[in-house]
Amino acid sequence: MNMTIPTKQYELQAALFGLAAAGFYLLMIFGTLAHIETLSGLRPFDMRPGGYSAELANSLINDLGPSGRRYYLTRQIPLDLVYPSLMALTLISLFKLLGSRDVSQKLVRIGIWFSIAAAIADYLENAGICLMILSWPEISANTVLAASVASIVKTGLTTAAVLIGLLGVGFWAFRGIRNYA
Repeated sequence: MNMTIPTKQYELQAALFGLAAAGFYLLMIFGTLAHIETLSGLRPFDMRPGGYSAELANSLINDLGPSGRRYYLTRQIPLDLVYPSLMALTLISLFKLLGSRDVSQKLVRIGIWFSIAAAIADYLENAGICLMILSWPEISANTVLAASVASIVKTGLTTAAVLIGLLGVGFWAFRGIRNYA
């Protein structure tokens, strides 16, 4: 059985999805999110891995003003609708690559599920941000809480997926070095 074809495919997918995800990330960090921070004087929701309070959410949305709120909805959110999928596809491709290189299939499956769950949490966070902006100035405390929790969960799941991937790469690399010794 020839294992090089799937391995090369996963390498190419990981590289292409990874480059696209990095491009979107950089565009958001240095473009839309930086502009939102300049407009409001506050870090945007997307840059608050520890979540946020209802008071902070109200302040951020208020300080954005009408054009800033429109900018968040029409510039940042569309980019952040693409980025979670690209990040998940990058991680999934990396996990499949690891799986083709004799790393624990259980570790691969867990990493894939964490990657998918992180993307879902990111989409839930985005939905919450949209709801908060669209309902402002009458933001529901439950909407803020849900968006904030989604942000925290997204951060935790993404971190876990990356750590699982690094552990998998480390284990695979260590086995390769040990086999040559």
